Amino acid sequence: MRVRISKVVALAAAFVLTGTASFSGATAAVAGAHVQPKPTIVLVHGAFADSASWSGVIERLQQRGYPVVAAANPLRGLSSDAAYVRTVIDSVKGPIVLAGHSYGGAVMTNAAAGDPDVKALVYIAAFAPDKGESALELSNKFPGSTLGGTLAPVALGDGTNDLHIRQDLFRKQFAADVPKQQASLMAVTQRPIRDAALSEGSGEPAWKMIPSWFLVAGADLNIPVEAQRWMAERAGSRGTVEIRKASHAVGVSQPRPVADLIVRAAIAR
Repeated sequence: MRVRISKVVALAAAFVLTGTASFSGATAAVAGAHVQPKPTIVLVHGAFADSASWSGVIERLQQRGYPVVAAANPLRGLSSDAAYVRTVIDSVKGPIVLAGHSYGGAVMTNAAAGDPDVKALVYIAAFAPDKGESALELSNKFPGSTLGGTLAPVALGDGTNDLHIRQDLFRKQFAADVPKQQASLMAVTQRPIRDAALSEGSGEPAWKMIPSWFLVAGADLNIPVEAQRWMAERAGSRGTVEIRKASHAVGVSQPRPVADLIVRAAIAR
């Protein structure tokens, strides 16, 4: 009798445990079904830089589990650059947060227009033009930019020029708060921008339909600080961070607050 009772107790215990395990598994499956995937962060660099300028930001975003794509901005013309970045966006599945630096902000403003997958725009010391406005126009809207006097043009043979910053002036103009050796490497590897890209007017701006966040570089010599603040206010920025002593290369010198702002935009509802 004792053996039979023990068997019954054992069978009952097994049933309870099995039922509990099945219930827990079902609960986990239901809970998992409600977990939203993290958006992919698409980064768009600007003039006189390349995708490597995002390296510190990328590292911090990946540490937080975000998938990241750094687009290679052609820097040839606003509409054609935006068309290329749009192909990058179209290749990404799921929700997207776009972040653009400098001229890259103008490119993403055009590339994201009308795209339902782009959930947020993050402007990092960047241009946020309205329809018809150019980067050149916005940089001259307020005093403070000293970029023009540092540029060295190279004729392209079609009446336009490639522009790059003179290497001996690069750090002071573009990356004053970046270590000297690193800024020297950035000067050598900078990618020129075609002058026509800076003077081309923007199309319909994505920031009128997509929520935006802005980071203002307080010691920027490329885009005047007042212009950055003005663009953020006009776009109805949902969060503006200003780093008082940051140079134009704020993504290189201050990758953590840049990544923090991108994550802030990514988790916003």
